[in-house]
Amino acid sequence: MTATPAPDMDSTSSSSAPRRRSRRPAAIAAFVVVAGALGYLMYGGVEENLVYFLTPNELVAKGEKAIDRPVRLGGQVVPGSVQWNADALDLRFRVTDGAKEILVHSTGAPPQMFRAGIGVVVEGKYGRGGVFESHSLMVKHSNEYRAPTKADGDHPARLDKTLIRSSGA
Repeated sequence: MTATPAPDMDSTSSSSAPRRRSRRPAAIAAFVVVAGALGYLMYGGVEENLVYFLTPNELVAKGEKAIDRPVRLGGQVVPGSVQWNADALDLRFRVTDGAKEILVHSTGAPPQMFRAGIGVVVEGKYGRGGVFESHSLMVKHSNEYRAPTKADGDHPARLDKTLIRSSGA
């Protein structure tokens, strides 16, 4: 048997070692970049895109900070304040939280459940003239479902009346 010299371990391991070492910093750098990008997407710029939900009292208390900033205003529609022009699709009403009232102007048809005394959330901007210009109007309603009974009848108009009666108005 002829003895064959053992391969030089240093030459084999040293040629692959630089490759492994050069990959590790690149992988760490890629991880840092990806983590930074995800962090920015999750937290960066969130403040700019938040839309606050305020009561009329809170909105008035903010003063100049609330002017021409996108906000959501929530409260109750003041009875007797609804002015609806169906031809112009122009709606004006007052929203209250029990302490303050704010005049709201909205264009477009209101939701079917909209009426005086119901809770609403309007999204838009509060103007210098004290009028809230709304581009979105949502009504608050109960999330409780009650199946129609025999007393309600089968007529859809009667079912609608039970929905309004059960919402607390």
